Amino acid sequence: MPRRNRPHRSERRGPEGGGGGWSSLESRESSPDGDWIVRPIAGAAAGKVYRCPGCDHEIPVGVAHIVAWRADGIGSVDDRRHWHRACWNNRGHRRVSRRPGR
Repeated sequence: MPRRNRPHRSERRGPEGGGGGWSSLESRESSPDGDWIVRPIAGAAAGKVYRCPGCDHEIPVGVAHIVAWRADGIGSVDDRRHWHRACWNNRGHRRVSRRPGR
């Protein structure tokens, strides 16, 4: 029987399993604003328009970006945010914009 070099998709998940677990593309980042799980989204996989919380501009369909959420487990899937990569990298240097009603 041939050797299997790569883990199956389900094996790349962390102990939580399911969609909230770790995958090989997710990373954990620590910064002054807390610990975050960060997942890059390729342009080919970006099929919806999102609003970046860093600049309050839209992230159009087909544009590579990142999704970030708190690593401490507080919150839910609804707390994931889609960011332009530059906005994410510079979030400590500017205020996060808040849209009315949010």
